Amino acid sequence: MLMSRVLAALLLLAVVFGTLTGRMADVALAAVSGTQQAVELILSIAGTICLWSALMEVMNRSGLALRIANMLRPVIVWLFGKYGRDEQAAEAISQNMAANLLGLGSAATPAGLRAAKRLDELARRDGVRPDSVLLLIVINTASVQLLPTTVAAVRAAYGSPNPYDILPAVWVSSVISVAVGIFLARIFGKIWRGK
Repeated sequence: MLMSRVLAALLLLAVVFGTLTGRMADVALAAVSGTQQAVELILSIAGTICLWSALMEVMNRSGLALRIANMLRPVIVWLFGKYGRDEQAAEAISQNMAANLLGLGSAATPAGLRAAKRLDELARRDGVRPDSVLLLIVINTASVQLLPTTVAAVRAAYGSPNPYDILPAVWVSSVISVAVGIFLARIFGKIWRGK
């Protein structure tokens, strides 16, 4: 609802300023060319997302996702404590992390929602605040990315000769953002609990 109001306000401002400056024809041309470029960009990104989402499905069916989950289990238990030992929560968290490692936010979302729901159920069962859900949201939002496929797809769509040349910067910035996010989540969790 809010986004539709923002979009309507932006369109209204474009029409008003286009009329005031006498460039209404430019505004109309920009609207038409902008929508065409948006559709072309979406189609080019959709192909990449389909490829990597299919790869995630193959990983799930082949058991590779389970192996990755087992490899991530110590990290998940360290991050989420006893809730990380829960089979359903750990599986969903590891799928979310694996999708984020591949830069597939759209594929990570369903697993993240399943993990958040399970972590919330476990916290409510124990009668505590769902800090683990907030930590999951921080980790999912910051997410370490080994292959930023969506960003690379956008770069390729706009003609980048080497869309993956951003890898070192992505690795460093994503590791730092996740580390800072986890640190702050732990600090604020202790402050809010009064410990």
